[in-house]
Amino acid sequence: MRHILISLLAAPLLMAAGPGRHDDLAALPPQVQEARLKATIEKLVSFGTRHTLSDRTSPTRGIGAAERWAAEEFRAISADCGGCLAVEVPMQAFTGRRIPGTANIGAIVAVQKGTTDPDRVILITGHIDSRVTDPMNATDDAPGANDDGSGTSAVFEAARVLSKYKFPATLVFAALEGEEQGLYGGKVIATLAKERGWRVEANLNNDIIGNVHGSSGAVVRDRVRVFSEGTKTVETPEQANQRRYNGGEVDSPSRNIARFLDGIAATYLKSFDVTMIYRTDRFGRGGDQTELLNAGYPAVRITEAAENYDRQHQDLRTENGRAYGDVISGVDFPYLAQVTRLNVVAMAALARAPAPPEGVKIEGAVSPDTTVSWTPVNGAAAYRIYWRGTTDAQWSSRQMKETTATSEVLKGVVIDDWFFGVTAVSADGYESPVVFPGPAGAFISKP
Repeated sequence: MRHILISLLAAPLLMAAGPGRHDDLAALPPQVQEARLKATIEKLVSFGTRHTLSDRTSPTRGIGAAERWAAEEFRAISADCGGCLAVEVPMQAFTGRRIPGTANIGAIVAVQKGTTDPDRVILITGHIDSRVTDPMNATDDAPGANDDGSGTSAVFEAARVLSKYKFPATLVFAALEGEEQGLYGGKVIATLAKERGWRVEANLNNDIIGNVHGSSGAVVRDRVRVFSEGTKTVETPEQANQRRYNGGEVDSPSRNIARFLDGIAATYLKSFDVTMIYRTDRFGRGGDQTELLNAGYPAVRITEAAENYDRQHQDLRTENGRAYGDVISGVDFPYLAQVTRLNVVAMAALARAPAPPEGVKIEGAVSPDTTVSWTPVNGAAAYRIYWRGTTDAQWSSRQMKETTATSEVLKGVVIDDWFFGVTAVSADGYESPVVFPGPAGAFISKP
């Protein structure tokens, strides 16, 4: 049975419920189904191993079978929305420390084209490959239920839910290969974005998002960690000098995407919080989002609050009564559903809002006032200027001014004492992430 496409632009019942909250976004979390998430992970585990260097020809085992199934799953979702998803599997040849010789590595991608701003892209990713203790072991069973069957299942569930609707911006759903061998799937999707001229506003990379029982014995069900870089990977030396002098170390676009996610959780998810971590990734570790950052795109990593290292990168075994291995019994599906809901609502909110403002500047040296300016944004009916103390973590509406102009003088607000940011707001109240002034905060990186 085909789903009826609902236009979030036109449907009369999908109106804002009040400042900062919208009925159409509030309707999304109940549509995420734990059973669908579980069925996806069960299917992924059934391939035995999804190691990037495993069998590519078997119909039932290995990365090839998993890749073909994932593409067909996207096509089935697309059939339900009248062909709204364009499905492809771009490939690149790589060689590296964990790739002897050369290997073709791909990304299974579904593109839901935006209605009015199709070059602006909101991207969700998870990696479909798995591994055991030896990263070169491509033959033993590597279930990869949580790492990263959980993230991959969130990608497919987000596609299932959001493909029922239309959005101004383009949504891209991607299951990436090669993460465990060197973040190669991240390189594939970043290359595709460059080739297509996508303006990637945000990459939400979901990697290890389904476990609640930590190695320490802690059980954490009510929050998820969001990692974000503080300063841009692609920052030039000149830009770094400017940022060191005037500030911006905690206001990269990725950091303001993390703040955006924190607001989404507070507004739309019951008893579930985002913990922002001021790091690009976990200490000494990495994920596919770093390749998006290397390409100049804003990106965050979403990861469970309490990791269990007995269930990551482990051979399946029991030693001294202690079980090791990334099996499906280690996934908590109510928790995974909450993290998936965060992704779904955030993607919809980002895609509904105008693009973040460009050309944000501040002036006011030796003045009691601060002037903030920016360039006009298509689809913006108004703009909001925020300012916060330089040691404050969050923007607050207590220090906000709305305007329909593209510059504003903030009387009595001394430029030396505050950090500033600007958002674009649509006529129906959808608001972009905050943009910090200058290159440090710009969502589109320019040399």
